[in-house]
Amino acid sequence: MQLSEQEIIRREALQKIIDLGIEPYPAAEFPVSHRASEILENYNKAEEEADRNYQEVCLAGRLMTKRVMGKASFAVIQDASARIQLYVQRDMICPEEDKTLYNTLFKKLLDIGDFVGIKGRAFTTKTGEISVKVTEFTLLSKSLKPLPIVKTDAEGNVHDEVVDTEFRYRQRYVDLVINPEVRETFKKRSKIYTSMREFLDGKGYLEVETPILQPLYGGAAARPFKTHHNTLDMTLYLRIANELYLKRLIVGGYDGVYEFSKDFRNEGMSRFHNPEFTQMELYVAYKDYEWMMNLVEEMVEKVAIDVTGSTQVQVGENVIDFKRPWKRYTMYGAIEHFTGVDISEMDEAEMRAAAAKMEVPLDPSMARGKIIDEIFGEKCEGRLIQPTFITDYPVEMSPLAKKHRTMPGLVERFEAICNGKEMLNSFSELNDPIDQRKRFEEQLELGKRGDEEAMVLDEDFLRALEYGMPPTAGLGIGIDRLAMMMTNSNSIQDVLFFPQMKPEVTQAETEEETEA
Repeated sequence: MQLSEQEIIRREALQKIIDLGIEPYPAAEFPVSHRASEILENYNKAEEEADRNYQEVCLAGRLMTKRVMGKASFAVIQDASARIQLYVQRDMICPEEDKTLYNTLFKKLLDIGDFVGIKGRAFTTKTGEISVKVTEFTLLSKSLKPLPIVKTDAEGNVHDEVVDTEFRYRQRYVDLVINPEVRETFKKRSKIYTSMREFLDGKGYLEVETPILQPLYGGAAARPFKTHHNTLDMTLYLRIANELYLKRLIVGGYDGVYEFSKDFRNEGMSRFHNPEFTQMELYVAYKDYEWMMNLVEEMVEKVAIDVTGSTQVQVGENVIDFKRPWKRYTMYGAIEHFTGVDISEMDEAEMRAAAAKMEVPLDPSMARGKIIDEIFGEKCEGRLIQPTFITDYPVEMSPLAKKHRTMPGLVERFEAICNGKEMLNSFSELNDPIDQRKRFEEQLELGKRGDEEAMVLDEDFLRALEYGMPPTAGLGIGIDRLAMMMTNSNSIQDVLFFPQMKPEVTQAETEEETEA
């Protein structure tokens, strides 16, 4: 391992700390009593001026700046809540003759990035900044790599900001330290889960867990990741969806079940796609897709208010309003509205001709349903900015949805499109086992045509349906895309702590390639 000059200096400092008899990584608990934000929010200048000895505080955090000025110094530490200034005076932390703790450890061996624990009392400096006058000081963890230094001036301008996404995504732990707004993004993402759970639990629905490793992949049109179980000597798949297992639970007698599920799809990557992603899927007995549209409006409106404080959310250049009710188009209606072409009565050949006129590229393996999906995606989806329901899909596109009760050739399905991208998907669930078997068999034929995303036939799921499943409404909502909108993030990688990335190329590997 080749060390930089700074890393060598820090390792030398580490050894000097050890030589002083100071443990650089102590195991003992540090008794934190306050977070930085609590002091900043609750400090009372009147109490200090009245000499009432403002409550002693005990803080821990990462050292972010240090200004040494002889016998006194200023520093800033950052904990999970905020940054706060410290005033460190030599004789206060070293009241005895031995001044090593200040003169050697604090002044010379302490580096930006080190974790420290302090005790002291809050006060305001002459410039009016709330600070902590340190009475005790402890090194909690020595940092051996230097942090990128990001500075904010008095006017709020940020200098030396780290904007390299390769660095930020690959070393998210550093990104979180130097960019406080990134931590706020993930706090908001957490609030999405909390808000949804409150809403769904309040309706009496049960949160459950279903298998991630599955003998058959199903519940969506996607390519799976495949693995092997050594003990059972069998192929298993990482789930692409949890739909078929949740519907088994409806068969088992639950009225409503939901799950926040990690799903995996072996597909392309983009700023809207990661091979590992999170969905919330919900299934409610004795309901249909019309009922589910109303529930979605109510739930997402609540999420927006809980996370951002308003139904109106800034997303890029657009202000998205999640207030009910949302606009609605049928699938065919949306295509006709945006292209002027009615494709509802066309066969596959006619649709291919229409797509060619619209300059929509098609693959020879695509059947009628995929062609419709391509036309909609190319000509309509990107133009739907405000939350919009697209309803009543062609049956070829929806092998798990119930046929429309009044319109032949369609199913009772909707998607919500927002800011030009699909946000969620819902059906009146197909509960006819004979029809479901036929749909699966049609998917097998599409697979033979070369459709790698065609569904497989799941005999156990069909057996569950044969025991009887009540009329059911189902919903799948992408948490990552919802988080992008609620945090005004440009890329899905911005709302994932650790997005999937190519293997990191080391300097040695680069040199080997150059020599070759």
